[in-house]
Formats: sequence, structure tokens, C-alpha cells
Amino acid sequence: MHGTIVIGAGQAGLAMGFYLKQRNEHFLILDKGLELGEVWKERYDSLQLFTPRLYSSLPGLSLNGKQHGFPTKDEIADYLKSYAEAFDLPVELNTEVLSVTRNDGGFCVETTKGKYLTRNVVVATGPFQTKRIPIFSSSLSENVLQLHSSEYKNPNQLQQGNVLVVGGGNSGAQIAVELSKERETYLAVSQKPRYFPLTIGGMSVFWWLDKLGILNVRNTSSIGELIQKKGDPLFGSELKNAIRNESVRVKARVVNGKNNQIIFDDATILEVNNIIWATGFQQEFEWLKVDGVFDQQKEIIHKRGISPVDGLYFLGLPWQSRRGSSLLQGVGDDAKHIVEHMKTTTT
Repeated sequence: MHGTIVIGAGQAGLAMGFYLKQRNEHFLILDKGLELGEVWKERYDSLQLFTPRLYSSLPGLSLNGKQHGFPTKDEIADYLKSYAEAFDLPVELNTEVLSVTRNDGGFCVETTKGKYLTRNVVVATGPFQTKRIPIFSSSLSENVLQLHSSEYKNPNQLQQGNVLVVGGGNSGAQIAVELSKERETYLAVSQKPRYFPLTIGGMSVFWWLDKLGILNVRNTSSIGELIQKKGDPLFGSELKNAIRNESVRVKARVVNGKNNQIIFDDATILEVNNIIWATGFQQEFEWLKVDGVFDQQKEIIHKRGISPVDGLYFLGLPWQSRRGSSLLQGVGDDAKHIVEHMKTTTT
């Protein structure tokens, strides 16, 4: 019987492992990947974080390098490996969780490598699980190359002709700018982009947000609710400049498509050769077979990661307690909070 099983060995799972190790808890971290940092390694080649190294570390180990500089995705992948090694965290890779059920002593976690019994389960699979792609994408011609942003690596994957990037988040913006340097590029967005500078006065904008207390505002505060409603801005001016010089052409929200044509919210139509779906992900927990976890809208019921089910926790959810809850710079606070809660329920 384990004290705690952590599902997921990304930044959330490793941060949880750090605090469980401090508590001398008997625990195990399970992950279906073949290596630590695999999700980061598989992202597009040019990916660079917009959060600086100063705000891209997990508890107990700083990310090396210029603190106001911006790390690459491979740098983060290597850091996660080093982190697990530095604290000797018990990670079982190539182990996919098939189901989690309750039993008299806690939970039974069934995996591709057998069953584990545990008092506590921490679901730390993160927000990047199942690709969100519109249903009508199946109506598009097979001659249109379609990739989700998680499958995109570099421009060499695309076929000849134009490209439409669908989704106005930071990943979509970065990919559109990169592609615009060598081909006709369109970017479909649901609302007008808002821009934040990456640096102000030589310091990261996150340093300023930290000093102003913005990074730590809670999700339930009036400021936190306002920020959530507005959504994330685009960091940096690359897309803004690309739109200004017309190397990236902005289109309205995509509403439908058929054959090689995409239809937009303003009734305009575009014939496309390539599409990058930078439309994000959706969380799916079909394997979590425990009653009382989800509401009628299938949303997780929790208070800062603590579910109504004794011994079941969530970590790394977007805005779990604040903006950075799903990011490297914020997940540690929620992990510490969960471990503190575990202490009160076992003492």
C-alpha cells in the first residue's frame, strides 16, 4: 500500500513529489511517457517560453542561466530530468493509468504494469491532454494538410501553398510568425489580440507583475476574475509587427469548412492548403471512475485542488488557485497546499 500515487510526471507531478519527499511519504509518480520532459521535447522546434528563467523553476531547484532570459523547450525538458534526479523522485515511466477506483482502504490504480493500492491519489496530468479540433475538420479535403499545434515541429512539415493558423493564443501567434517568413500566412482569431511586452526597462514583464502583486492574485478575487475573463494576452510584439507589415493576415473566427474552403464568422471564405489547429486541449478523465468528482457539466469539483472525495486531489489545473497554477512558476504553491492538507487528514 502506497501513501500516495501521483499520476503524471510533468512539472505538476514533480513539484508534488518534491513536497511528498520532504514529508518522507511512501509515494510513486506514474507517467505514460518514455522519458521525463517528453511533452516539452515534442513541442515545435522554435518554442521559447515567454516566462523568464526567474519564473520557470520548480520548488527547491533554480533553472540555470540568465534569469531574465527566456528558456527553450529543450532546456525545460532537460531541467525536469535534472529535477527528478536531484531529489531522487520515484518515477515509473512507460506506465499508463487505465482506471482509478475506490476501495475500503483508499484507491486502486490499475495501469499497464499492474495494480497499485494507495491511500491518496493526486491527478497531475496537466491541461494538455486531448487535442481540441473542430468536428468539421473531417469534412475538409484530404489534399489539405492538417496539423494540431502539438504535432507541428517546423515549416518543413507543410506542403506547398498558403497556411491558416487557427487560434489566437501565444502558441498560435508564434507559429504564425514563424511560417509567415516563408509563405502566405493567415491567422484566425475569435477576438482582437491584446499585447504585453516581454520586457520593460530590461526586466521581464513578469518581474513587474510580481512586484505589483498581480502574479499572486487568487482566482476568486475580483482582479483574478477579471483577468480570467479577459484571457491571456500575447507576449511580445512579433505578431503585432507581422500583422502591420501584412506578412500575417488576420481572419475572423472559423465557423465551418468543407473540401479546401474555410468559412469565417464574417462570412468570408478562404481556400487553404495547410491548417495548423492551435485550438488548445480539453481534459478527459474517463479513467477516473470515482463518484462525486465532477459536476453536471463534467467540470472537476475542487477547492484549490482538494476534491470532495477524501484522498483525491488535482494539481496543475488552469487557474487552480491563481494564474500560474498550471505553469512552472506557480504549480509548487498548490502542491505545497495539498501536502499540508494531507497532513491534517492523517494526523
